[in-house]
Amino acid sequence: MSTVRIWLAVVCFGLFCSSLSAQEWTRFRGPNGSGVVPALDIPSSFTEGDLNWKMKLPGTGHSSPAIWEDRLFLMSADPETATRYVLGIDTKTGQVLWQKEFPALESHLHSKSSYASCSPAVDEDHVYVVWADDENTRLMALSHDGDISWAVDLGPWTSQHGFGTSPIVYQDKLIISLMQLGDPRKTRNRPAGQSRLIAFDRKNGEKQWEVARESDVAAYSVPCVYTTKEGKELLICNSSAHGIAAHDPATGKELWSEQVFNMRSVSSPVVAGDFILGSCGSGGGGNTVSAVDPNGGQPKLAWRMSRSASYVPTPIAHDGKVFVWYDKGIVSCLDGQTGEVLGQKRVGGNYYGSPILVGDRLFCLSEEGDLVVVSADDKLKVLGKSPLGEGSESTPAVSGGVMYLRTYSHLISLGGKQGS
Repeated sequence: MSTVRIWLAVVCFGLFCSSLSAQEWTRFRGPNGSGVVPALDIPSSFTEGDLNWKMKLPGTGHSSPAIWEDRLFLMSADPETATRYVLGIDTKTGQVLWQKEFPALESHLHSKSSYASCSPAVDEDHVYVVWADDENTRLMALSHDGDISWAVDLGPWTSQHGFGTSPIVYQDKLIISLMQLGDPRKTRNRPAGQSRLIAFDRKNGEKQWEVARESDVAAYSVPCVYTTKEGKELLICNSSAHGIAAHDPATGKELWSEQVFNMRSVSSPVVAGDFILGSCGSGGGGNTVSAVDPNGGQPKLAWRMSRSASYVPTPIAHDGKVFVWYDKGIVSCLDGQTGEVLGQKRVGGNYYGSPILVGDRLFCLSEEGDLVVVSADDKLKVLGKSPLGEGSESTPAVSGGVMYLRTYSHLISLGGKQGS
């Protein structure tokens, strides 16, 4: 075989693998954390009889699913003992293929948090999970069959509300942002947390780089990747300490930061056309959603939304519009370029998970246990509000044309052409 043919075969295989990965739900909110998938055969309104299956989980939690082919991976935890569970589940039947249990220390949690609030990341070889207590932060890689490949302890975790960030896969790396509490008035007589951004070789767990960060209040955002107009990829991380910050994913070096936050960052960064979105806020209000323009040399604030802005739910950006799902049940449609509010709708309920966009419909799970579906336009018409029988603080996942919904202690499969 000629050198040219060999090169073409390698390129084609690489493109095939990239395409396959892009079709999987490999992290919190799917591809690059966008939460956006094409139109699918998923009903806007349904009853329990319309479900493909519903299964009981051990313990409780808010962890959202990660999916690779016919395997779904999820975390849960015993709310009394803090034992963590990692599960591998058959997407077609809901059967638990394997379950691993890991003892952990009890620790202080926010009333809306859980011991399993982190979503796994997954690639063709491993599922990656993380959890923390006051003494240990455990990052682990397991095979798709549940065998431990490698594990590292990243030391104590310091926060007011517990642990809730999630890892991402980027090229040959597994990256996690650990933004901890640094205010000595709030650490409950514990040392300030050591905040850092870390990349590991995802095959063997060897550390590739580690970058120290400032510690303010703990942040729970999951990084994403932004591609500049020149084609350069930037690793984007949100925190109250640094605002929206860009790092070189090869080295971790900070390239720039724009301090657009004056409160805690819980939601994750989202690419919105040429802009990057981030939000900050508190349970008592003062929330803002900010759009940063990183082009043209110095990054700058492009626009900011403050009325009915989200604190915990991550926004959606698609086709020139931005959709903001406020924690207290108001959905807004904004012009992505200017931030002008084009429409708002009160849909009711309280929300700690994030919306996803399926075609031209927004789906979001409420704390009260409803899957709420809204048209993704300035009319924001409520298309459905279906009860799931139990509350949820998780984010829907989609793979193979099927939607997976995690309530506190159940997992549900909905829609698609199951078994076809």
